[in-house]
Amino acid sequence: MSRRDQIKLTPQEVADFLAQEKVASVATIGRTGRPHLVPVWYLPDGSTITTWTYESSQKVANLRRLAQATVLVEAGTSYEELRGVSLECDVEIVEDGERIAAIGSALTERYTGSAEVAAAASQFVRAQAAKRVGLVFRPTKVVSWDHSKLGGTY
Repeated sequence: MSRRDQIKLTPQEVADFLAQEKVASVATIGRTGRPHLVPVWYLPDGSTITTWTYESSQKVANLRRLAQATVLVEAGTSYEELRGVSLECDVEIVEDGERIAAIGSALTERYTGSAEVAAAASQFVRAQAAKRVGLVFRPTKVVSWDHSKLGGTY
């Protein structure tokens, strides 16, 4: 077995990792051909992630030109602890106001840890949804690693 095969995550491990972590780095391609990299909060669903962002953002302009992105979620502070998932994705831009508000509400609940706070913030979320779009990142390729599976050896 190759070392690569030893550190690869199973689909369930990928889903669990994405559910555990909180910040994804999203790379889109700008009009000059250079990557544009930004952090986002996200909602995991297996290996698919969803977020919202301002409609006028650079990442949305880039995705309107090319609806593809690479998403990286990584954890660990030393080499033998490194875990991560890289997702090459096709991206859906959601423009339906109800879906955008639902994404915003779910993000509010996930990041505050409270359904009550999310409910209390519903008017604010609806106001924000009018200025935003949803982004659904559907992987076409998943690359994963968990160096802890090597037991501290390289």
